[in-house]
Amino acid sequence: MTDSDILSRLPERLKKARRAQGLSLEAVEKLSGVSRSMVSQIERGESNPTVATLLNLTRALNVDFAGLLGEEAVEDRVEIVKVSQTPALDRAGDGCKIRILSAPQDTGRFEVYELIFADGGKLESKPHERGTREQLIAEEGTLKVVSGVAAGTIEKGDTARYAADVAHTIEAVDGPARAILMVVRL
Repeated sequence: MTDSDILSRLPERLKKARRAQGLSLEAVEKLSGVSRSMVSQIERGESNPTVATLLNLTRALNVDFAGLLGEEAVEDRVEIVKVSQTPALDRAGDGCKIRILSAPQDTGRFEVYELIFADGGKLESKPHERGTREQLIAEEGTLKVVSGVAAGTIEKGDTARYAADVAHTIEAVDGPARAILMVVRL
């Protein structure tokens, strides 16, 4: 990629980032310290910003500097993670294998896992951060969910939603089971 390729993409990407945040040129000026007229000139492709100016703008717009200048925007590609590349934790002692499906940058906000249980396999979790909720979707088998003092059982196609800021357990009953687990931190 040449410098001219980067500079040809920059105006539109910068304008798109500003509009996605719902910010006016004046708001960007206040947040970044870069004048409205300079931001406007950059967005129209009439000015080539310095690295310092770009850094101030990316901070103000809460966008990734490398992504703004990179070869393709995230929305312009499909990321494929092969099964052999998917990180997994094998908790053999508990009879539960955990495949991590969410992107590393989502950790702490929104996480997605595939849980694969042997018959009687169990996943016991300590309380997560206050306000954390989980959604468990049964793909195969039967699962018992305990959250604090509440309990319920789900089968293929069912979803359990429960508090995860208390001790909670997921256990395969009546055979092996598989489920998708989503963890959402509010």
